[in-house]
Formats: sequence, structure tokens, C-alpha cells
Amino acid sequence: MSQSNFFIVLFRALFVKILYNRFFILHPRVKIKGIKNIETAYRLNVGVMDVGFSHRSDKTYLNIRGKLVLNGDYYIGRGSRLDIGVNAVVKIGKGGFINVNNTLIITRKLEIGDNCIISWNCQFLDDDFHEVQYKGKKKTENGIIIGDNVWIGCGVSIYKGTVIPSGCVIASNSVVRGVFATPNSIIAGNPAKVIMNEVTWS
Repeated sequence: MSQSNFFIVLFRALFVKILYNRFFILHPRVKIKGIKNIETAYRLNVGVMDVGFSHRSDKTYLNIRGKLVLNGDYYIGRGSRLDIGVNAVVKIGKGGFINVNNTLIITRKLEIGDNCIISWNCQFLDDDFHEVQYKGKKKTENGIIIGDNVWIGCGVSIYKGTVIPSGCVIASNSVVRGVFATPNSIIAGNPAKVIMNEVTWS
């Protein structure tokens, strides 16, 4: 980080601390609307996490119209986009992080447990936005729930009504929708299904 960027990050951290009594470390290319809607007593790092293919000019944008509740120090990677709707609540547990270039569009509810790792280029979407009617259609609850210690691989899409139990690994490029009941499993494919049980990861 250049000296000028260091002073920008420091100034913004002091500004947020004084104005909102929150401890945020923000990359210069970060924009947050609705800082007052972020509930945490911990440190939030936004845009400072990068990987080899990310760039310092990548923009990170958080539009928090509902609530973002953080229960521990947390990292949101560079180039990510979070759009939390007016009546929506996103709760994130202790540990873990969101890597670079992820998109979270939440209109109702997203719960992420402790020590969950979300890789790059993932999408979370808990609303269809358009209603399609057909015979025998089953009602799906909005909202996404992810247990503790879940690893979500790169390029995964997770849609409304999804429940992922603790200890699971979601394979790269999977398309996940539905309620999964087996903890410590590998979930993979399009549509995703359980392909292996009794796994551990670290």
C-alpha cells in the first residue's frame, strides 16, 4: 500500500470511529451506503483483502439498507458487492471471510455461521424478483442459512430457500438450492446434491 493510500485508510478509520463508533478498515476504493445499519463491536475490514488476480483499482460497494450484523472480526474481499434490502437482515458469525469479487443480493435473510470461508466469484441471491406460475409449483421460503465451518468454493451460486448444515464443502461452480440435511458432506453439481459424507476440512 502506498503512503498516500495508508493515510487515506487511516483517515477513514478515524472518521468512522468518531462518527459511528465503529472500527472499520476500508480500502480507498470502498464505498459504503448505510454504515449506521452495520451492527458490530468488532473490526470490519473491507477491500483490504486481495488475491493475485485482484487489483488495487477494483471497487468494493456495500449498500446496507437493512441490517448487517457481525459477531466477530470480519473481512470482505476487494471487488465484492453487497446489497441488503430495506427489510433484510444478514447475520455473520465469528471467524471466516468473504474473498474477492463476490455478490450478495439479499432481500429477506442470510445467516452465515462461524468460521465459514467463501471463495471468489460466488453469488448469493434470496429472491427471484419475478414470479413464474405453473401447475404443481411448490412454495419456497426466501432466505439462506449456512451452518458453521462451511467452505464454499469459487464460482458457486446459492439461491433462496437454501439450508447448508455445518461442516460441509460446496464444490466450485455448483448451483445450490434447497434444504440439505447431512452435515460434514460434499455438495456439488448443477443442481447440487450430496456426493460424499463424513468429510472434514481445514
